[in-house]
Amino acid sequence: MGKVCYGHGVMNVTALVCSNCHRSYPPGRVAQLCECGKPLLVQYDLERAARTLTRRALAHRPPTLWRYREVLPVDDEAAIVSLGEGFTPLLACPRLAARLGVRALFIKDESANPTGTFKARGMAVAVSMARQLGLKRLAVPSAGNAAGALAAYAARAGLEADVFMPRDAPLANRREAEAYGARLVLVEGLITDCARRLAEEKAARGYFDVSTLKEPYRVEGKKTMAYELVEQMEGGVPDVILYPTGGGTGLIGMWKAFQEMEALGWIGAERPRLFAVQASGCAPIVRAFQEGKTEAEEVQKAHTIAAGLCVPRPLGDFLILDILRRSRGGAVAVEDHEILDAMRELARVEGLFVCPEGAACLPAVKKLLAHGMIHPDERLVLFNTGSGLKYLSLWETALAR
Repeated sequence: MGKVCYGHGVMNVTALVCSNCHRSYPPGRVAQLCECGKPLLVQYDLERAARTLTRRALAHRPPTLWRYREVLPVDDEAAIVSLGEGFTPLLACPRLAARLGVRALFIKDESANPTGTFKARGMAVAVSMARQLGLKRLAVPSAGNAAGALAAYAARAGLEADVFMPRDAPLANRREAEAYGARLVLVEGLITDCARRLAEEKAARGYFDVSTLKEPYRVEGKKTMAYELVEQMEGGVPDVILYPTGGGTGLIGMWKAFQEMEALGWIGAERPRLFAVQASGCAPIVRAFQEGKTEAEEVQKAHTIAAGLCVPRPLGDFLILDILRRSRGGAVAVEDHEILDAMRELARVEGLFVCPEGAACLPAVKKLLAHGMIHPDERLVLFNTGSGLKYLSLWETALAR
């Protein structure tokens, strides 16, 4: 088999720009947060990128997220760490659409990624950049799936990985991280407690922290979900996207991607209306959105069966809330028992064995339809962010209901 070519290898990154104060930093350096404490975002020379990144050119590129190389930060092809991530199915769900009374409903099934979740996208790019920049030891706090993805890509790259997970994280995630050779640290509490433990050890152990939005590259991997949607919808955009939101990197990344695609000439000014889906036991974005706030307050005693949604206060809260309002979308919370019912319904109606985070989108869309916040004639895309195989204990409960 010949060498895989990942696409055009021109470096189009112009700067790292703060999402809050807009301070600019030069590209090609190790970077975490801005001096103001907010996330940095990668900026590109999109006029230059547009010369080669055309939808026609993509026909000859491999079906992975690296097909969008002109708008990804890795310029050294030898640094790319890949397990075949990206270009996941966009599944039409006519039976489910009929049950809901809507014209067109699709599920973007991220369980087809390596490690079984959408976390593979962000970690593929973050680990590739770490390799390019000469970093040797990476660490992440995680409710489960980010830990597994980091461990896998670090193993693929020959780097060290330290993962901090809540002691009650799903067994599959814990075993996965250990199998890939990561150092697993179990912490009492939530992902916020894991982050504090990582910070305490960071200086002594020499970690580079790849936490959600604490470095600028995971969001670049996640944004490729939007590029794929436009390709898979033959140049169009959906009317509505429902996205399970914990840290919100994917939502932030997709909004960034739609802006980039307009500059590239792929789409016009149209945007989908974005809805963040959270669990009622941990819904900081829903509460802040409903109260008209620009930042979220940390949820005390956060709890939900959907581990990936149990983020008491996301670092990118101000970005998420701004995006929801600019897109004319919103935020909706669902109950744990609704998630369990949805896991079973999606399996029996459409043959999809989904994670609880993805399942949360189904009761959310039902609520939005019931309250007239979305219209039955709109084209809806729901995101399933991972495989149900990682949550077999929850499936025992779901099937017993």
